[in-house]
Amino acid sequence: MIRTMIVDDDGLVRLALADILQDAPNITVAAHASDGREAIQRATAQRLDVVLMDVRMPHMDGIEATRQLLALPHPPKVVMLTTFDLDQYVYDGLAAGAVGFLLKDTDPAQIIQAVEVVADGHAMLHPVAARRLIEHHHHTAGGASAAARGRVERLTPRETDVLGLLAGGASNAEIATGLGMWESTVKAHVSRILAALEVDNRVQAALCAKDAGLTR
Repeated sequence: MIRTMIVDDDGLVRLALADILQDAPNITVAAHASDGREAIQRATAQRLDVVLMDVRMPHMDGIEATRQLLALPHPPKVVMLTTFDLDQYVYDGLAAGAVGFLLKDTDPAQIIQAVEVVADGHAMLHPVAARRLIEHHHHTAGGASAAARGRVERLTPRETDVLGLLAGGASNAEIATGLGMWESTVKAHVSRILAALEVDNRVQAALCAKDAGLTR
């Protein structure tokens, strides 16, 4: 069972998201929080798998809450939620270690899928958000391309193949099929790739790959 927490300062939004998630037989809403500070308290008191995190909230916003959640001994995966298309807060949230970003008007089935996907160790970005995130990253990265290429050069040829598919949005299972590998082997490669690239999650690895020119 995937234990989730919904963090949003709007009570109606929390209820609506809870109704969506409760329709999934493998997901339970274990906690609610109205701001980031309360979210830290709830997550400290119990083990959680996935947190759906609003960006803009009083007392402590979703960005700082994400940083603090990921510093816990057993950190949950964080998916950022917002009514806004994309803004600097969301970029900062992903940089803080969030592994997903969805708009609040995302189809309910996709919200359920996002929780399941990130709980399984993958990233989940709204398609429009992913495209604009990459565009923003390239426009603001400056001299990061050379550094990204240097990090990618640390990888073995096989790890580079895995990274290329990962950056294209492929899951571990899809990478395994595409490269004729066991899924457990792919997971091991991904762990080594994250360490070599000095990043925390698959989203950041994908951005590094794109900035290095590995994918288009």
